Amino acid sequence: MADLSRAVAVLHGGGVVAFPTETYYGLAVDPLNPLALNLLFSLKQRDINKPILTLVDDRESLSSLVQNVPSLYEPLMEEFWPGPLTLIFQAKVNLPTLLTAGTSTVGVRQSSHPFARQLLRAYGRPVTATSANISGRAAAVDAQGVKVQFGSQIDMIFDGGRTSGIVGSTIIGFDGDRLVPIREGVIPFEDILPVSKR
Repeated sequence: MADLSRAVAVLHGGGVVAFPTETYYGLAVDPLNPLALNLLFSLKQRDINKPILTLVDDRESLSSLVQNVPSLYEPLMEEFWPGPLTLIFQAKVNLPTLLTAGTSTVGVRQSSHPFARQLLRAYGRPVTATSANISGRAAAVDAQGVKVQFGSQIDMIFDGGRTSGIVGSTIIGFDGDRLVPIREGVIPFEDILPVSKR
C-alpha cells in the first residue's frame, strides 16, 4: 500500500491528508501537533473557536485524547462504533487549544470506512476528521470535490470513490448522568437514546 505509506509520512511531517469516511471526505492531521492544526484551520478558513473532531482506531487509542470514558457511553460505543457517532469526552489537559477550542472537551468517533481504518492503523495514533471543505461551503463527497475547493494546498488526496455525503455524524455529549443530543446526523437521536438505558 504505497499510498498508505505516503499518507502516514505526510501526517508524521505535519501535513494534511484528505481521505474518505462513511459520511464525507475528511481532512486528517496529527491532532497533537499544534502547527499541523494551525495549517488545517488556515486551509479551511475556520473559526478558531470551533473545535475539531477526531478519529480513533480502537478503544485503546482514546487514552491519548480523553480523561475517561463515561459509563453512559459504554453501550453506545458497543452498539454504534465503528460508525457515524461522535461522542464528546472530557479532554486530556495537554491537548492543543486549537483542537478543543478551549472547551476542555474533544469529539471522537471510530470510523467504519475501510480506508479510514487502514490509515489509523498504519499511523498508530488518532487523526483529525473535520470535513473537507472551506468553512461555509458544502463538504466534499469525492476526491474531485476536494481538489475543486483546495487545489494543490492539500499534501495528499486519497481517492476512495464517492462517499454517502447525505449528512454528517451524529454528535452526543453528556451532562452528569444524562446524554445530551448535540447534532443529529446519520444515526437518529431516537435510535441512540434508548441504547444508553440498557
